[in-house]
Amino acid sequence: MDELTLEKFEEAYEIVQKVVHQTNLIESEYFSNITGNKVYLKPENMQLTGAYKIRGAYYKISTLTEEEREKGLITASAGNHAQGVAYAAKAYGVKAVIVMPTTTPLIKVNRTKSYGAEVVLYGDVYDEACQYALKLAEENGYTFIHPFDDLEVATGQSTVAMEIIKELPFADYILVPIGGGGLATGVSTLAKMLNPNIKVIGVEPAGANCMQVSLKKGEVTTLPNVDTIADGTAVKTPGSKIFPYIQKNIDDIITVEDSELIVAFLDILENHKMLVENSGLLTVAALKHLKPEGAKVVSILSGGNMDIITLSSVVQHGLVARSRIFTVSVLLPDKPGELTKVSQIIAELQGNIIKLDHNQFVSLNRNSAVELVITIEAFGPEHKEEILNVLKKKGYRPIEKRPKTIYN
Repeated sequence: MDELTLEKFEEAYEIVQKVVHQTNLIESEYFSNITGNKVYLKPENMQLTGAYKIRGAYYKISTLTEEEREKGLITASAGNHAQGVAYAAKAYGVKAVIVMPTTTPLIKVNRTKSYGAEVVLYGDVYDEACQYALKLAEENGYTFIHPFDDLEVATGQSTVAMEIIKELPFADYILVPIGGGGLATGVSTLAKMLNPNIKVIGVEPAGANCMQVSLKKGEVTTLPNVDTIADGTAVKTPGSKIFPYIQKNIDDIITVEDSELIVAFLDILENHKMLVENSGLLTVAALKHLKPEGAKVVSILSGGNMDIITLSSVVQHGLVARSRIFTVSVLLPDKPGELTKVSQIIAELQGNIIKLDHNQFVSLNRNSAVELVITIEAFGPEHKEEILNVLKKKGYRPIEKRPKTIYN
């Protein structure tokens, strides 16, 4: 395939309908109210295999010759492309080998295996896994399916845009997450063909902004390292084949900090009852970076494959970020009843004590002071400040500390 054409986009749309679930747009009253725009969510976290990647993988395999399929397929992926290739290979009855970084969440490894693929763990990041997969492809004659730097794969991913435009022809913005750039290439290229006035904004983690750096330099650029909780977009080098399409069709890049993803996770979970992985939350976090203008904005939730350990960590950090959980240290006289007095103050303010650490050895003079470290559950920032202010008025001089693990 030498170029991305409307004919190929339409072909891909027809082919992927055989395997994809319908992920209709969800109008979000919550995000619309807090951003001043009319926000719609494209929930690809509800897609077959838990992410949009099934689209590009299935279409790519459909374009291969019988000989290429019979050699066996191999790819490298942090998880979602792995599952897409594994599922598609099973549907076509061919062998699939998947090389995944050793840091890949366990749920993605196990689900990839459940589709019948052979999983090889190698490297700390995608780029290292990819180099090893290419080595194995050369040694064993496998057909390599690149997760993003492949025009057929990008064409398959474009079907996300086809569905968006069919539902919302006059959308003003589409926010699309960027790792290597395959999804952004397909979505932006087709969206511009169907509606030249639409703005397509790419969103990257601040700690893995390889596309933003490359666009600024005007050439594909490799980051020295990546550091982000958004493992699905932790890519050092964007795709070179798809880069010209990104240059032409992406209107801007927004980067978000990991701390913003944590807050976005709770927003989605509490207000839409959906589990979305960190990379899929990039576009949700980016909503607050758009100027409010009453625009119709589509946020693509690219996936929902998150392991329980990561889920637990994000929830805890999110509660702290929202001031729903906080820890303070107060000094008490070392005499009976002082602990009860502090507990009573917090209880009367409807604070819920989660954890107590009573340390009699903080001072050489135990009669002078005992340190009490309290982890408290509150309703939010205002409630937290109310509790702190009352403790101050009672003479306890609370010092806020970083909470340790909340639940043990």
